Amino acid sequence: MSQGTPPVMLRNVVENPAWYTPYTPFQAEISQGRLESLLNFQSMIIDLTAMNLANTSLLDQAAACAEAMYLAFHHGRKERMTFFLLSRDVFPSCVEMAKTRAESLKIKAVVGDPNFIDWSDSSLCGILVQTPDAMGMLHDFTTLFEKAKQHGVVSCFGTDLMASVLLKPPGEMGADVVLGSAQRFGVPLGFGGLTPHFLLSRRNLSD
Repeated sequence: MSQGTPPVMLRNVVENPAWYTPYTPFQAEISQGRLESLLNFQSMIIDLTAMNLANTSLLDQAAACAEAMYLAFHHGRKERMTFFLLSRDVFPSCVEMAKTRAESLKIKAVVGDPNFIDWSDSSLCGILVQTPDAMGMLHDFTTLFEKAKQHGVVSCFGTDLMASVLLKPPGEMGADVVLGSAQRFGVPLGFGGLTPHFLLSRRNLSD
């Protein structure tokens, strides 16, 4: 076999133990490299959003919205806090996903205008707003998040990472939970799959 096989192929393919044994000698190095890339991703997202804690990735932004709603609901852990407000300017896919997940969790997810919130409603557990919103408008929600904090309401914020480079980051606005898509940086699809998305929070939501 060695007479008709180029030495390079013989050494790197035919005689490569990875072809005839399940043991991969560089598995530890591969895992270490993957962990490093995930850490770099988390560090970048934290720097751009001015938040404290970040996950590595979620399936899509709609799923991230549902997770944010779930987090806000469980943060209250009170029977009466079952109302979650979705801004009417959030992406429609996020609204539909949140409503679908809310049904099984016994959460009342309602679409409305965050500028007209009844803060006396003790059933409100969280709000979700977004900038740039579905219409491309930019907003500064600092005042809104301050009111939410005063009433024990979790502030969830959908953001665009590219916009966060120029705009006031959500962490400085006072957001408790931040979510969005990393596709803004041109990350290619993984074998035709979905794009990377993120979810961040403050180290302590009550701070």
